[in-house]
Amino acid sequence: MRTRTERDPLGELQVPADAYYGIQTARALANFAISDLRVPALLVEATIQVKKAAARANTDLGRLDARVGDAIVQAADEILAGALRDQFVVDVYQAGAGTSHHMNTNEVLANRAAELLGGARGEYTRVHPNDHVNMGQSTNDVFPTATRVTLLLGRGSLVGAAHGLAAALEQKASAFADVAKVGRTHLQDAVPITLGQEIAGWAANIGKGAADLDLTSAQLQEVNLGATAVGTGLNAGDDYATLAVSYLSEQIGLDLFPAENRFRVTQSMGDILAWSGAVRRLAVELDKVASDLRLLSMGPRAGLGELILPAVQPGSSIMPGKVNPSVPEMVNQVCYQVIGCDAAIAAACSAGQLELNVMMPVIAWNAIHASTILGRAMTALAERTVQGMDVDRERCRELLDRSTAVATALSPFLGYAATAAIAKEAVASGRSIRELVLERGLMDADRLDRVLSVEAMTRPGVPGREDA
Repeated sequence: MRTRTERDPLGELQVPADAYYGIQTARALANFAISDLRVPALLVEATIQVKKAAARANTDLGRLDARVGDAIVQAADEILAGALRDQFVVDVYQAGAGTSHHMNTNEVLANRAAELLGGARGEYTRVHPNDHVNMGQSTNDVFPTATRVTLLLGRGSLVGAAHGLAAALEQKASAFADVAKVGRTHLQDAVPITLGQEIAGWAANIGKGAADLDLTSAQLQEVNLGATAVGTGLNAGDDYATLAVSYLSEQIGLDLFPAENRFRVTQSMGDILAWSGAVRRLAVELDKVASDLRLLSMGPRAGLGELILPAVQPGSSIMPGKVNPSVPEMVNQVCYQVIGCDAAIAAACSAGQLELNVMMPVIAWNAIHASTILGRAMTALAERTVQGMDVDRERCRELLDRSTAVATALSPFLGYAATAAIAKEAVASGRSIRELVLERGLMDADRLDRVLSVEAMTRPGVPGREDA
């Protein structure tokens, strides 16, 4: 491999001759061969957007030569269009604060901008990674700003996936509104419910989780770009910060604003923790839906078997004809991973000392990863399970007729103790609640039928009370 020699304050190092990255990236590659995971594409794009906004602001303020500034902007636009993505090579687990990813970005932009001005990679005389690309900036304001931008850019697809799943569930709730079935608490028979009511609850839970995302994402719009190293704005200034944030907002099509307290946003990653908490909440709600789908579809002959889920793949390598709830199983696993990501984020957010939380790389990766996989999982569940699922109406009615929980409707008339005795005898004898009540002469047949009306039990009120 052909190489070129580059120098930094630690000395000389060989860098691949055709690389757009430079010596600090090469050092990071040697130091952090950890996971084979690379910085997410959205975070690369967000960091490039920050650099582009900074170059535009510095050029407008006369701090950066216009030719150099224009070249940096052009290089940034090329990368945003998809070029040079293979040059962002630093491992997710890297030096604190994201310095390695930041310098990877600075070096790629500097070398490409230098080429556009007629220079060669690795010279850094026309465009320098620190002096020009990083003018008025620090990793400590660039990386957290890019992280926030990344999450904001991905918010639409995540929230959209949640709303899409909620809508698919609402459609099924409407379609199954007339299907009465056994409600279950503690995994035991409870009073009747309709399948539509049950599914509508799932839809509302997902919708509520999506609403939490909207609330917490508003905090991410406050950025500390211009705070530089510790929040004082050294080598930047309020004029630069205001202009750079304005340009960044324009570029990404979202409203951002300079942090009210730059020291808070530089010291703390609490806003991202709040976002992660909302993502976790949505994952927990989704996990319940996936688990309920698996429970209600189990069988098909030796389980509850109330729901019929679409078959998406064979379920066994040894049992012919077996079909599993494969998509809900995948969703459960994604939810567990999201919960794990949130735990890592919480631990890392608590590890910020003094003027900076240096654990930003692991915070960013987990927040982005969790948001990405959760959105995709919800879309898959909506499209490959919920939209095509059906109900076994006969099975729902069979299980409902066998349940003794309908005796609950008798309590307002017979009292709790007497009703409990009837239910206990029904379980022991296998006889129906109706048969036992009539045998004991506790209520006439017409009134009993109104009290034990399953349809009435699924609505608010006391069945049969109008006759009392």
